[in-house]
Amino acid sequence: MGALRTAAGVVELRPVWLRDGPAWSEVRLRDERHLAPWEPTPPGGWIAGHSAAEWPGRWWTLRAAARRGSVLPFAMTVDGALAGHVMIGNVVREPLLSAYVGYWCDTRWTGRGVTTAGVALAVDHCFGPVGLHRLEATVRPENAASLRVLAKLGFREEGLFRRYLDVDGAWRDHLCFAMTAEEPPTGGIVGRVVASGWAEQV
Repeated sequence: MGALRTAAGVVELRPVWLRDGPAWSEVRLRDERHLAPWEPTPPGGWIAGHSAAEWPGRWWTLRAAARRGSVLPFAMTVDGALAGHVMIGNVVREPLLSAYVGYWCDTRWTGRGVTTAGVALAVDHCFGPVGLHRLEATVRPENAASLRVLAKLGFREEGLFRRYLDVDGAWRDHLCFAMTAEEPPTGGIVGRVVASGWAEQV
């Protein structure tokens, strides 16, 4: 899948691991104020839903879904340290060949191209080895940082989903963005990121 060097360090994607639990929990609990406004409301509240004890069950569910081929859950790392997740979810094979992409990043790495690099690697993987034709991403209109990520990668806006997802305690509108396999330039989305001059392939 490759790697990209950004101002923050070398960004890579790998499978989620069972031993990610303590690091995952530490980031999620520390960054509640940063993450909660943009993510589905967790049953039982944020603290209970992101304890280290919660991770093994989540990991097992993700692992089982990945084996069925319905999700591709990636840990996003910077110089080997866990920095967030990129999730390719609701993978549908023929005839649609589609999925959605979701992502989050540790605040210690935001604003330095880490999320953009991680999602670029995932998109090229989906349109390449995985053989998907369409990827979607839904974002709250107020989430300026996430909108910038999608714009830099070349996702196009397709419409507004009213009261689409229960986020931060209420049903929220989301903008829908998409990209199909015909749209990336030669060299893929990673090539677009590299051509922008703020990242280089490793």
